[in-house]
Amino acid sequence: MAYAAMKPTKPGLEESQDQIHKIRITLSSKHVKNLEKVCSDLVRGAKDKRLRVKGPVRMPTKVLHITTRKSPCGEGTNTWDRFELRVHKRVIDLYSSPDVVKQITSITIEPGVEVEQILNLTTFTEVLIQISERTKN
Repeated sequence: MAYAAMKPTKPGLEESQDQIHKIRITLSSKHVKNLEKVCSDLVRGAKDKRLRVKGPVRMPTKVLHITTRKSPCGEGTNTWDRFELRVHKRVIDLYSSPDVVKQITSITIEPGVEVEQILNLTTFTEVLIQISERTKN
């Protein structure tokens, strides 16, 4: 019943909605400014193409600590060095076809920013069918 209510009324809409995928882009970097610049460029490019965008979601910063002795031989005064590495992470979700995402992600990526893309292969009509099956039970 819910599937019939959510079914597109225009015949041309079915073809465009079949190709919509959920694409998750994960960005991580040690440098916050570079990371924020890449995030804003991606979101701006997606909004220019009129895509549905969620994010950037700021994940908790991972702080890695290493405490080590300064002296290589182990003798002398006990002096210590403390090193720290902060890894910042952002997640952006896009809803579009993979071809459009290739155009958006062709922007220049700042140095030190790692990009990972995950494509969810569930199409829009498959989601509608799953919802209708849940409501029947």
